[in-house]
Amino acid sequence: APRDVLAALDADLVEMKRSKANGLCCGAGGAQMWKEPEPGKKDINIERTEEALATLSGQAAALDNLRGVETERTAPSEHSLQGAIIAVSCPFCMTMMSDGVKNKEQEANVQVFDLAELIASAEGINA
Repeated sequence: APRDVLAALDADLVEMKRSKANGLCCGAGGAQMWKEPEPGKKDINIERTEEALATLSGQAAALDNLRGVETERTAPSEHSLQGAIIAVSCPFCMTMMSDGVKNKEQEANVQVFDLAELIASAEGINA
């Protein structure tokens, strides 16, 4: 249903590689937000955020190619991510993904919104 809502909002939906039946939890469901990282391991929310940023950057690269702009991206650039939105429908995902975006120093370019916030914005409702 969240994808249907985004489609109704006329949003450009870009799916991460691990989505739907193969989706990867942000980590909060497994109580990862309340524990310290394990030595030598990447926090799950950082991994998930990196996947989201790479997906968004890849979408921008594909759009550049359609426009005839040659790009060679191996990592998300600030230009490619500017104005990007990561949509979530869980308060824990909101926290974990927001923390991940901050960790990757992309908060000036990428915003994390709850689905309800996107609906309110589309309807002109200021929260």
